[in-house]
Amino acid sequence: MRAFMQRRMAAWIRRRQGTDQLPISLHRRRLYILPTRTGIAFGALLLLMLIAGLNYANSMALLVTFLLAALGLVAMHGCHRNLLGLNVTELSSQDSFAGRQATLQLRLTNTTAQPRVALELDGTGVAPTMCTAPANGEALMTLQLATPRRGLMPVERLRLASSWPFGLFRAWTWMHVTHDVIVYPHPEGHRPLPQCAGERSGGAPRESAEADEWATLRAFRDGDSPRQVAWKAYARGAPLLVKEYTASGGSERLFDFAALAGLDTEQRLSQLARWILLCAADGERFGLQLPHSFIDLDQGQVHRQRCLRALARFGSEAPARA
Repeated sequence: MRAFMQRRMAAWIRRRQGTDQLPISLHRRRLYILPTRTGIAFGALLLLMLIAGLNYANSMALLVTFLLAALGLVAMHGCHRNLLGLNVTELSSQDSFAGRQATLQLRLTNTTAQPRVALELDGTGVAPTMCTAPANGEALMTLQLATPRRGLMPVERLRLASSWPFGLFRAWTWMHVTHDVIVYPHPEGHRPLPQCAGERSGGAPRESAEADEWATLRAFRDGDSPRQVAWKAYARGAPLLVKEYTASGGSERLFDFAALAGLDTEQRLSQLARWILLCAADGERFGLQLPHSFIDLDQGQVHRQRCLRALARFGSEAPARA
């Protein structure tokens, strides 16, 4: 019965508010407020104190009762005002692998001179996260989401709430957003990498730093060659650093979905994800052939993400050629 009532209430709120487009401002019609269990107990206590004060004609008991009732009214107003006028400016997420935690981030902007204290974010079936939005500042709320399977995980609605101050009342608002968290296949599989398509013309082995392209600097480790130490940086007072290079030439591999015979769809996608991670870590060029799409040979983090996203979306969108 409780779950049925919650579904009916959620459907009514969605019809009342509609789909939200960020940024949004939390005005009065979006906010809901009710007493908490502590607030209900507090109200019951005030009622008993009022009855006792009237019964015994005790003016001091009545004075304390009215003072506490006024405190409760102030707490209700403060709880409502803690959310009123707050701006929700951005919702973003980081791609994740199936079985790991995905990160959802909500950016809040407070344009008033009063800080917004003890804000709670939930609504995705996980433990809420809390933060405080400073006066005339921004706050970034991070929520960890479970990703049990590959694909596009929709975030249909989020709840921003507060019980500040005293926890006597709870104010909240629902945000109906259109956002998908991209979940890659879990990288696993035991099949070896496909054979290289061949060496590119002008290729050079990775050990030849002279023919490679400089990539970055890292801290010196025992066993590093003195020829790769950044002596100029060291002479300027920097710590001992070693130059790292990426190959200007190298192998090329094509990962074909159809070549993984004997595996079901999810196993093929997991194996492809593992191959993509291996080649991306080694700086190799690779391409991806799926039944209805093809991603040409390339390398780098952008290409890695592009291929993994194609695996995540496999089977959920219309055929396309990347």
